[in-house]
Amino acid sequence: MHAERIERFENADLYVVITQDYCGEHRALEVLDAVLRAGVRIVQLREKSLCTSDYYELAVAFRERTLEAESLLLINDRLDIALACGADGVHLGLDDLPVPVARALAPELIIGASSHSLDEALAAEQAGASYVNIGPIFDTSTKDVATGSIGPEAIDAIRPYLTVPWSTMGGIKAHNIDQVLDKGARHPAVVTAITAAPNPEEAASQLRAAILARRGASE
Repeated sequence: MHAERIERFENADLYVVITQDYCGEHRALEVLDAVLRAGVRIVQLREKSLCTSDYYELAVAFRERTLEAESLLLINDRLDIALACGADGVHLGLDDLPVPVARALAPELIIGASSHSLDEALAAEQAGASYVNIGPIFDTSTKDVATGSIGPEAIDAIRPYLTVPWSTMGGIKAHNIDQVLDKGARHPAVVTAITAAPNPEEAASQLRAAILARRGASE
């Protein structure tokens, strides 16, 4: 099952992270429905402020909708909630449950790991991560890390050494997505470029079109 899930991950394109606090006038489930209509097939639910019961309840609703749309669902931080709601995976930060522990507990789940440098990316891969996220690429208000933004050039310093899939995140918008696509990014991950957009479905469609146009030109 893990192999099938990671194959679906590789075949997908835009990676949308949804957090209610960044959804502006929309509700998280409204944004989810919009991006699924736009064809997004990787969704991460990321809630830092919800209590466990509310996080679980929202995750169950996300799982129902993503299953119907045949989209992957990843849960940020919380392996327990990922397992409880039947998600496809979990995304872990550097301060979360160690990747080897998560892999031992959930061998069939996609386990994503954040990285801000080559050393961190290689350590995550060696620990058993299914994919590694490289970021934050640009300045972002959704995540505060000591490194600050690492720039698109960091992709060139990291991706040649990885053998697992990778994504990119951090301040990626319509006006700068070409900078990560130029570096070979197949799965740019976005938050407010979608969640804060007046029309999340249209915003997701436009970003997907940019990714697919670049992918088609290189194949």
